[in-house]
Amino acid sequence: MAELEGLEFGKSDFVLLDEVTMEQFMENLKLRFEKGRIYTFIGEVVVSVNPYREMDIYGKEVVEAYRGRELYENPPHLFSVADAAYKTMKRRAKDTCIVISGESGAGKTEASKYIMQYIAAITNPSQRAEVESVKNVLLKSNCVLEAFGNAKTNRNNNSSRFGKYMDINFNFNGDPTGGHINNYLLEKVRAWRKLLRGGSEEMLQSLFLQRDPSFYIYTREGASSSVSCSNLRAAVLTALKVIGFRAQEIDSIYMILGAILHLGNLEFATDGESVRVTAPQAVENIAILTSTTAADVSKALLFRTVATGGGEVIDKGHSEQEANYGRDAFSKALYERLFSWIVSRINAVIEVKDYNPVLHGKNTVIGVLDIYGFEIFDNNSFEQFCINYCNEKLHQLFIELILRQEQEEYDREGIPWQHIDYCNNQIIVDLVEQPHRGIISILDEACLGVGKVTDVMCLESMDSKLGQHPHYTSRKLSPTDKSLEFQRHFRIRHYAGDVTYSVEGFLEKNKDPLFQDFKRLMFNSTNPVLSEMWPEGRLDITEVTKRPLTAATLFKNSIVALVDKLACKDPYYVRCIKPNEVKSPMLFDDARCRHQVAYLGLLENVRVRRAGFAYRQPYNRFLQRYKMTCEYTWPNHLMESDREAVEAIVKQHDFHDDVEYGHTKLFVRTPRSLFTLEQERAALIPILVLFLQKVWRGALARMRCRRIRAIYRIMSCFRRYKVKAHFWEVERRLGGVRTMADYGRSVQWPAAPAALAHFHAITQQLYHRWWARQVVKNIPPSDMAEVRAKVAALSALQGERPTWGCGRVWERDYLSHTSAHFVQVSKELKNKDQFSTILFSGFVRKVNRFNKSTDRALFITDKHVYKLEPRKHFRVLKKIPLDNVTGLSVTSGADQMLVLHTSSKDDILVCLQRGELCPNQDRVGEVLGTLSDHFTRSVHWGTTYRGKCQVNVGGPTPLFSLAALYWHLWAQKLYSGSCFT
Repeated sequence: MAELEGLEFGKSDFVLLDEVTMEQFMENLKLRFEKGRIYTFIGEVVVSVNPYREMDIYGKEVVEAYRGRELYENPPHLFSVADAAYKTMKRRAKDTCIVISGESGAGKTEASKYIMQYIAAITNPSQRAEVESVKNVLLKSNCVLEAFGNAKTNRNNNSSRFGKYMDINFNFNGDPTGGHINNYLLEKVRAWRKLLRGGSEEMLQSLFLQRDPSFYIYTREGASSSVSCSNLRAAVLTALKVIGFRAQEIDSIYMILGAILHLGNLEFATDGESVRVTAPQAVENIAILTSTTAADVSKALLFRTVATGGGEVIDKGHSEQEANYGRDAFSKALYERLFSWIVSRINAVIEVKDYNPVLHGKNTVIGVLDIYGFEIFDNNSFEQFCINYCNEKLHQLFIELILRQEQEEYDREGIPWQHIDYCNNQIIVDLVEQPHRGIISILDEACLGVGKVTDVMCLESMDSKLGQHPHYTSRKLSPTDKSLEFQRHFRIRHYAGDVTYSVEGFLEKNKDPLFQDFKRLMFNSTNPVLSEMWPEGRLDITEVTKRPLTAATLFKNSIVALVDKLACKDPYYVRCIKPNEVKSPMLFDDARCRHQVAYLGLLENVRVRRAGFAYRQPYNRFLQRYKMTCEYTWPNHLMESDREAVEAIVKQHDFHDDVEYGHTKLFVRTPRSLFTLEQERAALIPILVLFLQKVWRGALARMRCRRIRAIYRIMSCFRRYKVKAHFWEVERRLGGVRTMADYGRSVQWPAAPAALAHFHAITQQLYHRWWARQVVKNIPPSDMAEVRAKVAALSALQGERPTWGCGRVWERDYLSHTSAHFVQVSKELKNKDQFSTILFSGFVRKVNRFNKSTDRALFITDKHVYKLEPRKHFRVLKKIPLDNVTGLSVTSGADQMLVLHTSSKDDILVCLQRGELCPNQDRVGEVLGTLSDHFTRSVHWGTTYRGKCQVNVGGPTPLFSLAALYWHLWAQKLYSGSCFT
């Protein structure tokens, strides 16, 4: 640590002092204060000196410098202890707390705010909206609680007039999820001057208020202050809205504050035997602001409802003194109830909701205690008595946790060390809280006693019971001490110094009485906020209720509960010191600071840290954290005990002279040894993380591979099952097709799985071939020529012509059946041209290029195409060799037009039938099919043609090769049976 800051700034850790004396301690503290170093370590304790000026040491850069760092890596700072508490909470899943102690004006409230801001800054790196909302509410709650709970005093501009303990809940990720606030002993003599100085004119008019604070009794003191309150009021209003206060609730807060100011100005006068209010308009204003009636408010102020022994209820009038007392008590109670209600509303917003340890992991807590410091005023009353008792309890906790437990732990572990005397203030705590003999018990007895018991009588009772106590005295017990007044003062020798208390008002403040009439008045208010604050107002005056606990007992119980709560957490301490009484950033009052160092026990703390060990940990936990730094202990050791494994770690790092071995724990003397281990561990962690990631990723990959293999195995089995199921279904449906009349044509094939899609298509093709074979083999050989011709026509037309004579018998040689002359002519042509087959013959009507038509006969053989004159005994008009025909064109309509294209461009255009068409006499398909079949067979059998015959439907564009279409139709059209009627 001495290397982190230059020697000109002094020692940054009091443990490093050459000699542990008060002189050296104060010299180092003063030097650091004068050099602007307001924080100093005592081991893990931070000593903070109030600088009384703004310092630029809390920005984002400083936050980043301390984030995640070990306590001794950076110069002393509040952020060091905040980060240490956060790391302990997150790493070890242990609850921690930060106790900020010191006298009033030492800077405790500011320290708590900086700690809260640091925790908010280092959490929620992913910027989750719900976590940010919780952080905002936690931070804004400080602003609201300070506004209503702090005050300017002679010793402090922003003195906490209440105690606050905030628990911040964190999830397993270390992000804040909520919190809870406890408040202790609000000083009720409070009024909100910000309301007058910062409020708008419209708001002041609605509250019947004037802007001048000196007009009101409760704000008259300090009314000349020049501090502007408008910005403060705006900040508080913004904070209330961020927290979640509704507009109606905020208005109710202002109305209650206005009512308190009006109550303070009420005056009473005696009119004969009765008492009256001198300003009725003020009563009207209070009634409006509290949503009650003026009559009810006046009655509660002037009368007290009392139930007699016989059950009769009577109204007993107040004296002027009683009315003044009731007014003040009512004002204080209103403010106290308002403050408690604000705290409860904040708790309702920030409490952890829907928490399930199984789902959300362990819920850990960091507690931050900001409570009033030790107070010594010229006139110390009941409030100072309670505040100083609280500080005694907290100092006792500090002694137990930091000093006594440290020594006792060394004794338990068998570690030799030099015993250090320390100031144990348990005797002072017992003086206050001991049952039956403590001051609180004496006060309670006096408050519960029969008859009128005065403060003087209570003081006499304390003198008689505590006269022999070394820390208690009074003027009666010390007659020569003229600083004490008879029947008024008593003195307690606190750990922080002697404090003289005035007994006046002790009993009344301890009783904290408030007439039931005021409680019923507020409960019956039509304002739901006010009614909610006074639940006991529902009780009837005749109902007998248990006497409430006194204010001192309630405070004692809450402080005992607070100490118990702190004792079960890992504590971190910030000890605040006030350098002077005049709030100067330059003045260091040596005597004043020496007194605070003494009563805070800082010198004893240094002695313990120097004589003891800065770090201690059970062997198993030390081994768990640092076993990766030694080859003999990673990943698991084979030694007989964890202690031997820890010794191996210490031996490997060669700092055995800096440690001691206890029965169950290892004790490390200096932080540097621990820092060395932390550095090596931090360097190894990324390597181990990579190794664990590699192993885990390998395990994940193997598991994923096994799952994928299982998936593929299941898929394979399922595919095989689907294939087999398909085969079984095909066999079931098509097993008997041989015996069916249509050979299974009517059977619907099952849908094939995707893996068998191609196979299924081939199977269907094979079936269709088989089916076609079964059909074709039943056709007589004499009909096969006609079947082939029809197949060829079907393939060539491709559905372009709806009617083409498929449904009739194709005779081909029509002229031989109708004319004997044609038979004679055909025989002559056969002998002459040597043709072997007549492909087609029939009457046609020839159309020439001039659109003139004449009757002719068309005679087509396997050698020639003849155009004949039927009227002249079928004389040959034109003969074209069949191998000169290159194509044939027909239309897509029902006409019989046909064009024979030749290689000599001497095309023939004819209509195949003379006169009107007879039903079912379409012959275009017959000529087309016959020629296509002829050319296809001729090519197949090796006959050579000079050209290629093409077929055009609807125009001259050729569609398919006749040969290719024939075989295509053989596989598809013929098998499907579409060519048969």
